[in-house]
Amino acid sequence: MDFVYSESQRMLAESLERLVQSEWTMPKRRAREAQARVDTNAWETLADMGVLGLTIAPEYEGFGDDPSTLVPVHLALGRGLVDEPVIPSAVMGAALIGAAGNDAQQAALLPGVAQGTVVLAVAYQEPNRRYHTRPMSMHATAAPDGYRLTGMKKQVWHGAAATHWLVSARTEEGRTALFVVPADTGQVRVRDVPTFDRSRCADIVFENVHVPHGALLVDGREADRVLATAIEWGIAALCLQAAGAMRRAIDLTAAYLKDRRQFGQPLAAFQALQHRLADMLVASEMALSMAYVAVAALSETDASRRAKMISQAKIETARAGRFIGEQAIQLHGGMGMTDEMEIGDYFKRLTAVELLLGDTSEHFRILETLA
Repeated sequence: MDFVYSESQRMLAESLERLVQSEWTMPKRRAREAQARVDTNAWETLADMGVLGLTIAPEYEGFGDDPSTLVPVHLALGRGLVDEPVIPSAVMGAALIGAAGNDAQQAALLPGVAQGTVVLAVAYQEPNRRYHTRPMSMHATAAPDGYRLTGMKKQVWHGAAATHWLVSARTEEGRTALFVVPADTGQVRVRDVPTFDRSRCADIVFENVHVPHGALLVDGREADRVLATAIEWGIAALCLQAAGAMRRAIDLTAAYLKDRRQFGQPLAAFQALQHRLADMLVASEMALSMAYVAVAALSETDASRRAKMISQAKIETARAGRFIGEQAIQLHGGMGMTDEMEIGDYFKRLTAVELLLGDTSEHFRILETLA
């Protein structure tokens, strides 16, 4: 896969960089986070720039680009710690609907995703199940007029911001099924909570919730495959955003070392600190290279090879993110963790990346099963 930007990708990257620099400054970003909801203006701006419809087919008002287009977009979003639900909705949700939905379901949802009027969230994690993707406690029972959903989904990324949830459930035959559930459906309770990196997630309880037959996207082994595909797309985009955040963390640290003085000279003049910055830069380049591997994996037809590439990329991204985050805080000193210092936001986000969509232990387990 060619990761040299095309002219249109270069223009999009430059436009996004300018947008992020002006609209996702630390004060504006924190003001949005304090609202505990998606900022409508910011979301519409991302939609207008085409960020939400990149890989959606043109017949559904998207651009139909290949996975390589994720690179310039999510690197820029990562640099600005853009926390709007781009990955849950426009990457994971769009991939899942595109792979599993029928024509009517795709026509009903994908144009809205591209325009920003539909926000998707993938609800697959359950209590006491860690990163297991097959549902156990969420049940779908057949009814004459559709299905009844009963159970709980945990830590749904931007679940409270969604207009529709893509919910996995266990059928009476013990098969996985995926449903589209509008967020305004009755007999659903949502508990929205902040995460330590200033993002949001939700616990969602379904109490004998009725959904029509048309809500079923897919079931059986195909449902397991489609859900795994959506998670793989999410991991690839997450690795790219982490790589963008790492580079910004390095820039902030380098600027800080140039400004702070000790013994009559800037801290950046000390060779030992220069070496530490160099180590951080090497780690960020490794993470970026592995993010490219993850994006390339999205076009890999062999499922085992694709899963291996994705897990390898996630492991290296987590390792590099933790190293760069810790080094950045150490070089800033204790004040780096205070609310006044922007570097603390990047440290928290890079730490959270390791936990999202499967932690390092989980991805080592996946690699062991594929060995």
